[in-house]
Amino acid sequence: MLELTYFKANYHTDPGHGWFEVPKSFIKLLGIDGEVSSYSYQDQHNVYLEEDCDFGLLYKACEKMGVKLEWNEIHTDNEHWIRRLPSYSAPRQEVYDCV
Repeated sequence: MLELTYFKANYHTDPGHGWFEVPKSFIKLLGIDGEVSSYSYQDQHNVYLEEDCDFGLLYKACEKMGVKLEWNEIHTDNEHWIRRLPSYSAPRQEVYDCV
């Protein structure tokens, strides 16, 4: 069972969109790493969850686990650097054939 009761994310916004910055390890812990869409972005350590669709996955997973979710908005009036990151792709699952 998850012992975490509180999580605070940075919510990055520009004039056109917004993304919630969440560590990849937290996404995996919540069990939503295979559900996040390619509308979200990623770097080596974090996933930047797209606000319209993928944030709902985070919110519902936190609610289900009893984790209170809060965020700190960070806004820029320019095009956000997050838009230049690679799109999210779910981690590959290793598949082994049994012979």
